[in-house]
Amino acid sequence: MAVREHPVTDYRALLADDIQLVDVREPFEVGTGTLPGAVNIPLGELPARVGELDPARRVLLLCRSGNRSGQAAQWLAAQGFGDVVNLAGGMSVLESVAR
Repeated sequence: MAVREHPVTDYRALLADDIQLVDVREPFEVGTGTLPGAVNIPLGELPARVGELDPARRVLLLCRSGNRSGQAAQWLAAQGFGDVVNLAGGMSVLESVAR
């Protein structure tokens, strides 16, 4: 399955009991806030930590702008993950909506 893009402002529509929500930003960035339930796996650590994710379950990816999460989504899809979603716009969009 190809990577899907979904607006981060509507991320709740994708939440389910079996999703894996991954924030691929660096820990200092995640410290400023992330989505509830997100696990932090920085993009640079993803190849070493991919075993923490279940390829049979949906993976939602998040970053600051959608760029790193898009890279992570493409990489996971190439590794055989079947349902990968990039939350387009990232935290910067959510922060601007919250203002």
